[in-house]
Formats: sequence, C-alpha cells, structure tokens
Amino acid sequence: MDFGKKLQELRKRAGLTQEELAERLFVSRTAVSKWESGRGLPGIDSLKAISKLFSVSIDGLLSGDELVSAAEEDGKIRARRTRSLVFASLDFSFALLLLLPFFRLKEEVGFRAVPLVSLTGVSSYLLIAFYSAVIFMTVLGVLEFAFQNADSKALLRARDIVSVSSGAAAALLFILSLQPYAAVAAFVPLIVKALLLIKRA
Repeated sequence: MDFGKKLQELRKRAGLTQEELAERLFVSRTAVSKWESGRGLPGIDSLKAISKLFSVSIDGLLSGDELVSAAEEDGKIRARRTRSLVFASLDFSFALLLLLPFFRLKEEVGFRAVPLVSLTGVSSYLLIAFYSAVIFMTVLGVLEFAFQNADSKALLRARDIVSVSSGAAAALLFILSLQPYAAVAAFVPLIVKALLLIKRA
C-alpha cells in the first residue's frame, strides 16, 4: 500500500477530516489532499508529525522508494524556504538606503554621500521616484517574510518575477540618475538573486 492510501486509512480510522488533520499537522488542507491522492509526499518534519500523531514508525508509513522521494522533496522544500528568506532579506535591505549614505549630494566643491532622507538639490520627481522604489522594495521584503512558507509554485514564481524586475528597475533608476552608490546597493542584491535562480534551474 502506498503512502497516500496509508495516510487516508489512518486519518479515517482516527475519525479526522482532511481539514482536521491539516490543522494538527500545521499544513494546508490542500497539502493533505495532495499527499492522499499520491501527487506528492510530505517533508521530513511533516512525516515525523504524522508518525507521532498516529503512533506509526516512518518506515511503516513509507516504502524505501517513497523514503528517498520524501528526502528529496524535503531538500527541495528547505532550498525553497532558504531562497525565500534570502529574497525577503535582500528586498527588505532597501530600507537601509533611507538611513545610510548611499546618495550623492552635489556641493560647491565636489560631492558628499548622504542617506535618502537627507538628499536635497534634486527634482521633486526624482526624489519621489527614489522614495517609491525604496519603499516598494522594503514593503515587498516584508510581504516575502510574511509569506515565505507558501507552497504555491505560482506564487513563488510571481514573487521571483516581481522581486527581480523591481530590483532591476530600482538599479536602473539609480544608474540613470547618476547615483552610483545607490545603484551598487541595488545591483548587488540583483546579482545574488540571479545566482540563486540559476542554481535552482
């Protein structure tokens, strides 16, 4: 008997609905449905929780092949979570541009580095664009922290696209406005994200 059927049998024997089992395992009902229908296997943490909940060994739940597949799936889940955490941290780090001297302020003799909150002498449109880019990326980082455990591949793909394209737009804005320090501060996270996405592929 495969894992999905075993899980369904154990759940029904315990008198639990998929929703109730999901609540006890701290996963979504969709995840339980996916496992029971054989469209995926839980990660190691979820397997331990299932094993404990139903007082069954992990070996009793999974065949040898399923155990290997579960370990591979767990590795993928951990890699996705790590990547999500890195993306969120990099996007949230744009908040530093508000307080650290990444912007060039033209003076009578040369330039001086100032934080965005102290930047003067640029057009109001450019200042609004700078603040918009920094605030958008910071808020995006906060949202990524909030939803970093999302399992939806479509949501993760959308996150990747929005994060990379927004970071690229911010870097381009700083380059075109001749703000080299801010451009580097925006470009470095972009390179890190690109490397993570290449590694994933």
